Amino acid sequence: MLSQQVFLQGLGMGASLIMPIGAQNAHVIRTGVRGRHVLLTVATCVLVDTVLIALGMSGFGALVEASPMLLAACRWGGALFLCWYGLRCLMSSWRGAAAPAQEGATAARAPQALMTVLAMSLLNPHVYLDTVVVLGAVGSSLAAGHRSSFALGAMLASLLWFSGLGLLARRFAFVLARPGVWRAIEAFTGLTMLALAALLLKEA
Repeated sequence: MLSQQVFLQGLGMGASLIMPIGAQNAHVIRTGVRGRHVLLTVATCVLVDTVLIALGMSGFGALVEASPMLLAACRWGGALFLCWYGLRCLMSSWRGAAAPAQEGATAARAPQALMTVLAMSLLNPHVYLDTVVVLGAVGSSLAAGHRSSFALGAMLASLLWFSGLGLLARRFAFVLARPGVWRAIEAFTGLTMLALAALLLKEA
């Protein structure tokens, strides 16, 4: 039976972990500005989150937490990925790289777009820490009858956030694609990625 209170708890906690700017969010924004394969990108992000949340709720998150070596690997791997992505964004901002909508005339095909969003989602260990470990740990600590309500809330947060982000990026592409605005977005994203990496290393 669905518990409204637990559902809202899952929705709020899921949103708090998904909404901060990250590799997935930055990629969705880039895709929205480019205006190509937005639905595919959003659907893939939501599907990945849904599977990982379900995996965490099944107890896999507790298994990761119980293994200091595996948890450390996730944290260090996530920090390295975030550092690489953050420095990439800062270099792009420094060089004044063009916004995605202006990057060449050849548009990415659907398979290439799918592989890119999967890489952004699955090669970032920080995603596993948020969905499998954190959400999984909280959800698994609830009574058995409330776990599905918590999981549904967290999954809905992912659906609402990525859908809204993709649509808004597409709607305001004419603003986001301006050189000055895009350089600011890249710089902010890069600094945020480095800050997240520092937090992961601090906890390692």
